Amino acid sequence: MRLTTFSDYALRVLMYAASAGDRLITIEETSAAYSISKTHLMKVVNALTRNGYLVSIRGRSGGFRLALPPERINLGAVIRATEADFALVECFATGNQCVITKTCKLPAILNEALTSFLNVFDHYTLADVVLSPHVFGPGSPPLPSPS
Repeated sequence: MRLTTFSDYALRVLMYAASAGDRLITIEETSAAYSISKTHLMKVVNALTRNGYLVSIRGRSGGFRLALPPERINLGAVIRATEADFALVECFATGNQCVITKTCKLPAILNEALTSFLNVFDHYTLADVVLSPHVFGPGSPPLPSPS
């Protein structure tokens, strides 16, 4: 099983945003931290905003931050929101042409495997994978001030 680049980037964006705390971060900053495309990140940030994981502020001083505390962002829900489909094999997809579909026993096993895969993500939240800001290197979110 393999996640799409879109889901991978979505998880990375959320991890970066979580490490920044309440500070607004930008697509440019996130792109630099991961050395990935700003154009692709823009699509990811828009999707995460539409799904309620990020709050986006437009304008010159704009950026984005988490819409929820990291403990309330379930990784399984994020994966379900960002993966286009879970058609592991042809018979799961629209337009299936496989001649053994009606009698094949493999789909039940694949469905069980997919369910197990997603169930693992369901046991974790963003809080479980948040990294310290310093791991992102220069230009990364500053460490939170001691309270």
